[in-house]
Amino acid sequence: MKPALAIGLFAATLAGCASNAVTLEQDTAYRVEWLGERPLIDRSHLTVTLGADGRAYGNGGCNHWFASYELDGERIRFGQVGSTRKMCAPALMEQEQRFFDLLGKVQRWDFSEIDQLRLWPEQGKPMRLWRDGI
Repeated sequence: MKPALAIGLFAATLAGCASNAVTLEQDTAYRVEWLGERPLIDRSHLTVTLGADGRAYGNGGCNHWFASYELDGERIRFGQVGSTRKMCAPALMEQEQRFFDLLGKVQRWDFSEIDQLRLWPEQGKPMRLWRDGI
């Protein structure tokens, strides 16, 4: 292979990698599938939407929730979670509290090889989410 061709192919490969940067979409709803090491209770519906205004919100399975968040590259942090105060079945309330606790521990995000959003705490397994509607 000629050196000029090899350099051109290498440069094209690097340019292709740079243009494929993965970004976290704001104002898009994501549906939670797993909280750390456990799947969600059947038919429960937890969501996360990251507003472009720095506010996150969604459904915690029983109550609507909201929090501030900061996004810096692959780092993400949520402020203190607030929510409505509706009562639900004890199992749903326990799951919702685990969700809120995990949100408070999230430090970074990425996408898995199957295009699933993962929100990672400092230690332990991530929260796994799908783009809502998929």
